[in-house]
Amino acid sequence: MQAFDHSQVVVPQSFVDLFVPPGRARAFAPREQIAARHDLCEDLAQALTEHALALRSRHDATEQDVIEQVLAGLLSADSGLVSEEAMWVARRLAELLDWRDVWL
Repeated sequence: MQAFDHSQVVVPQSFVDLFVPPGRARAFAPREQIAARHDLCEDLAQALTEHALALRSRHDATEQDVIEQVLAGLLSADSGLVSEEAMWVARRLAELLDWRDVWL
């Protein structure tokens, strides 16, 4: 995890890596932007936990099915996320729910 100097925000390396081009060592975005995007994505993953649990129980769906359905919504243009962020949110959601058998 990476702490940002000006605040106590800790951004996981898995998120920072979204902003590091292949073959490069440094992020292409400023720290403040990465921290703000992380806050948005983390809040979204947290907010989706109840929705995901409801989808699973209401439709008798598997955990994998629910995460894939949520990911499809996150990948829509209306979500405001780039695809890498959408994948991170879906993985974080599965982690928050302790759904270990989900793969993306």
